[in-house]
Amino acid sequence: MTPALAVDGLAKRYGDATVFADVTLRVAPGEFVAIVGESGVGKSTLLNCMAGLDQWDAGRVLLAGQDLSALDDDARALLRRQALGFVFQAFHVLPHLDVAQNVALPLMLLGRHGAGATDAAVAAMLDAVGLQGLAARLPQQLSGGQLQRVAIARALVHRPALLLADEPTGNLDPGTAARVMDLLVGQVRAHGAALVLVTHSAAAAARADRVLHLTAQGIADAQG
Repeated sequence: MTPALAVDGLAKRYGDATVFADVTLRVAPGEFVAIVGESGVGKSTLLNCMAGLDQWDAGRVLLAGQDLSALDDDARALLRRQALGFVFQAFHVLPHLDVAQNVALPLMLLGRHGAGATDAAVAAMLDAVGLQGLAARLPQQLSGGQLQRVAIARALVHRPALLLADEPTGNLDPGTAARVMDLLVGQVRAHGAALVLVTHSAAAAARADRVLHLTAQGIADAQG
């Protein structure tokens, strides 16, 4: 079975400073992997490399079996749109679009813009994340927990095979964070997607099938 994500010998440097090196891992379809590590070790940078949003200095990243290094920018962006969803700590919803329009963005970018099909897919996702009735609200009218639910719905509406989440509960209070994690894990399982979660939260990491610890020397099972 082709891994949802494969990383081989990945290294990232800024000038003479090594952020991380020799990072190798596989994420199976449907698997939930959490990545933990000290602040500044490059967890978010690693996640950006996995998405092809950042450059690396050695190694390779295979997304849906395709080597990102072998693709030009346009092909990489298209693959990312098709195969990947990304949930950011800072939400990154567009303030001038309402909730439904924000969630519909991946479908629009993929050309799936038949009004009926798009509306139905968006409505189903909003219902799944508990935002029914809020489709016409603007982001500034929502709480932090609601904004993160919008971000999760947007990341999953096109049914990607892989979801990357960068500290998705970092800006939320503990109670809201726990509810958002319940939602995130439940939706990923329901969609059959793989999930790679970067987090400082022990509670969030404990939900994963595997926990990996990132250091400058590489990545390893956090249990030893």
